[in-house]
Amino acid sequence: MANPHMVMYEEEFNQIQAIVDRLVRDANSKVVFIIDKNGQLIAASGDSDQIDTTSLASLTAGNIAATGGMAKLLRENDFSTQFHEGERSNIHIQLVGNRVILVVIFDNKTSLGLVRLRVKKASEELNGIFEALMRKVADPTREAPFAEITDDDIDNLFND
Repeated sequence: MANPHMVMYEEEFNQIQAIVDRLVRDANSKVVFIIDKNGQLIAASGDSDQIDTTSLASLTAGNIAATGGMAKLLRENDFSTQFHEGERSNIHIQLVGNRVILVVIFDNKTSLGLVRLRVKKASEELNGIFEALMRKVADPTREAPFAEITDDDIDNLFND
């Protein structure tokens, strides 16, 4: 995510994946992605077989960065929502809590209004999950997730 120290735990990943799965259905979209601001795909749902998800994630993060630069030139904090309309596919991009990017790809079987409505609810839920995750990671009483891994473990992994 935007914070290089953020770790994704299974519990939060499952919550995020459930939201993404539901958003595909509720917005009647083709594909939904969650991408971190570095361009790494976090979660996906829908029919993504014909999409180069790695390239799409990277390009989306670059798009958000470029748009952030434009916002600064105009003395705006950011432009949190973007919409791109094509002949067959449309893309709705939403910056969630300035942490991750929510991407919804849809066609003419649904409307932008429905997508925006469903994205708003999903964004609120995702923001809550990421805020809780940040508190969890920052908790000084919590053991680091990789604390039990030693240098010998890493060496043995690559010696095989």
